[in-house]
Amino acid sequence: MIKGRVYGYARVSSKNQHLDRQIEALKKYVPEENILTDKASGKDLDRPAYQALKSALGLRKGDILIITSLDRLSRNKNNIRQELQWFSDNKIRLKILDLPTTLVEVTDGHEWIVDMINNILIEVLSSMAEQERLTIRKRQREGIEAAKLKGKHMGRPRMVMPESFPFVYREWKSGCITAKGAMKKLNLSSTSFYRMVKKYESISKGN
Repeated sequence: MIKGRVYGYARVSSKNQHLDRQIEALKKYVPEENILTDKASGKDLDRPAYQALKSALGLRKGDILIITSLDRLSRNKNNIRQELQWFSDNKIRLKILDLPTTLVEVTDGHEWIVDMINNILIEVLSSMAEQERLTIRKRQREGIEAAKLKGKHMGRPRMVMPESFPFVYREWKSGCITAKGAMKKLNLSSTSFYRMVKKYESISKGN
């Protein structure tokens, strides 16, 4: 087995949160100078220290990265699955302190045990991510259906025609006021005004 360097990675979501607890836990396994940190959201992977770890000057084949928990990588299950696959493909060992199975030490020739653990994690997280996507879609559909049953309009808010619109419209059409003046009287934007004109004229023709 290739023996490489050992790094630690810690993350909190905002500048007001503290990294001390994670760093203290990592220092038991990693030299403090090898611990990289980010104060950034876990919603995506675009974080300076983490991207530095994955750059050409960062983690290499045979290296070990230690984190305190899986959500330090990301809070997005699909992103976590992709990252686990990246570590596996690049032969980088990921150890997660609150997942003891990832800390198992293996002898030369038994690296398959680590691969098996990684594959199980990837498979479980893939299933969880897919189930989460399906659940979100289901809730969205149920929310839309419930809103429709209550008579709520989904999408762009319906235009409500001011009561004074017919009178102002006639003033504008007869040349007594400009379009800009009509918009000001009705408190409408140019887009809303002309859309309402079109709607009003369509109704008038129908009558």
